[in-house]
Amino acid sequence: MLEQRRIRDFGIVIGKLPTGQRNAITDVEGVRVGHATIKKGDVNTGVTALIPHSGNTFQEKLIAAVHVINGFGKSAGLIQVDELGTLETPVLLTNTFGVGTAINGIIQYMLAQNTDIGDKTGTVNPVVFECNDSYLNDIRGMHVGSSDIDSAIENAAADFPEGAVGAGTGMSCYKLKGGIGSASRLIRIGGKNYMVGMLVLTNMGKLENLTVAGRKAGAEIAANQKEGKPSADKGSLIMIIATDLPMTSRQLKRIARRAEVGVARTGNDIATGSGEIVLAFSTAQRIKHYEKRGVIDIKMLDEECLDTVFQAVAECSEEAVLNSMITAERTVGRDGHIRESLTRYL
Repeated sequence: MLEQRRIRDFGIVIGKLPTGQRNAITDVEGVRVGHATIKKGDVNTGVTALIPHSGNTFQEKLIAAVHVINGFGKSAGLIQVDELGTLETPVLLTNTFGVGTAINGIIQYMLAQNTDIGDKTGTVNPVVFECNDSYLNDIRGMHVGSSDIDSAIENAAADFPEGAVGAGTGMSCYKLKGGIGSASRLIRIGGKNYMVGMLVLTNMGKLENLTVAGRKAGAEIAANQKEGKPSADKGSLIMIIATDLPMTSRQLKRIARRAEVGVARTGNDIATGSGEIVLAFSTAQRIKHYEKRGVIDIKMLDEECLDTVFQAVAECSEEAVLNSMITAERTVGRDGHIRESLTRYL
């Protein structure tokens, strides 16, 4: 990854499984991530784009699944992913009021790549996730524009920054600075190596609940602050899992359900006002849009091997959340609101 100090650089190792080369979702071959960051005065927001594979995602769809932990959110495209079990576009993350712009941006991007969409074939299902960054950002100004969508997609690469960038620019996590985080795990099944990676957008949690590798760090930090009363939890958490394991949509939904295990280890108790959503996809198999065969063969993982994948997902989610905080710098945002970086306390 780029030259940022991540949680392991502070001597804190999460889990037991080995990481990928980058310890990021882009360790899954073909996955790329890009950002467009908008930061000026009261404006702290942006867009993050995840490209799921290097080909045409509409013509060659990926098997996918969605799991909604708590549905307080305004995401787009989830119903069709859940119904059909496929992903056919890049995935965008942004603030709540940027969802409409992001939808249009993906549609324009896909139309430029596919002249048949909406003409000789059906429409396209854009997938967009959001969190509310209004504590640090002038969200009412609706500052995310179509050019930002284009920029995030065009900037997508295997190496990408984390923290207060892109969609994470104005996000808070455990009442400290949150944002974009990532992690990966290398697992060996059937004599072969496979990768599990995760990208998170963190905007949730109470400070007093923050736990770092088992240590009640948030309680220690809160005890030294003068505010006195516990903080409310009104935010969101988006988690995207990528793997090169051959899996069915049902199996991907099963691993998506385990994403919260690692997040819970950081202290998250899934408040009523926190939208928590997981998307999982596999790059191992492509579903052709113009499939000529009546019956197609789909490989799947032996169910007895899923426990290792569950462990990988849990470790990734815990570490990705901490990476989203440790890489995010102190931010002064709208109306002088401040979110300190976790690095101040480590």
